[in-house]
Amino acid sequence: MLLLFDIDGTLLLRAADAHRDAIYEALRVVHGVTEPDRRGMEVAGRTDADISRTLLVHAGVGADQIDERADDVRIAACAAYGRLCPPDLSACVAPGMAELLERLAARDDTLLALVTGNYEPIARLKLRRAGIGHFFDTGQGGFGSDHEDRSMLPAIARQRAGAPDGEPWPQARTAVIGDTPRDIACARADGVRVAAIATGPFEVEELRGADAVARDAVALGDVLERWLAAGHRLAR
Repeated sequence: MLLLFDIDGTLLLRAADAHRDAIYEALRVVHGVTEPDRRGMEVAGRTDADISRTLLVHAGVGADQIDERADDVRIAACAAYGRLCPPDLSACVAPGMAELLERLAARDDTLLALVTGNYEPIARLKLRRAGIGHFFDTGQGGFGSDHEDRSMLPAIARQRAGAPDGEPWPQARTAVIGDTPRDIACARADGVRVAAIATGPFEVEELRGADAVARDAVALGDVLERWLAAGHRLAR
């Protein structure tokens, strides 16, 4: 099974400050927006490009200019995060998550990858500094640098995990793991299963649209074990 993990609120907790500051710096450097207005804006589960666009629209920047300079914002944000990212984010790994990843990585019936709104260089550095980046191979996953619309990311990840002839990884053997309604929505858009974990800003009741909801990494492990076992039975 291809397991597509979100990062912020799922794998890592309270690790977004430097990331936020890097986005703000990029908007200032590229567009001259010095005080982005986030009032009333829910950023959880959104891509970096989507967040940047919304902040720029609020600041009065035109759509054409946003599109023309989107790559510049991405490059500036990734460079800024390289300077701002704390050297050690290991304390931000969600309780029990490293142990769960270790168990899943040791199996021969799972492929671990990322589906995250983070630009890929930010995602990779964030997880490397947290000590869990080695669980997620380069060349796999779907990122905010691949598409501004998060609903497109699971399909991108399945394409990358697919066969050499271009056949994508099957939807029936794919699951998204995340902590927000947007994670659930992106899985639904691609027709794949989704397990939600209530370690981010949303309570269990707000995540009931998922196929399963777990309160923590231990409960999430139980869900994934059941799904993997069911897959083996169907394969016989």
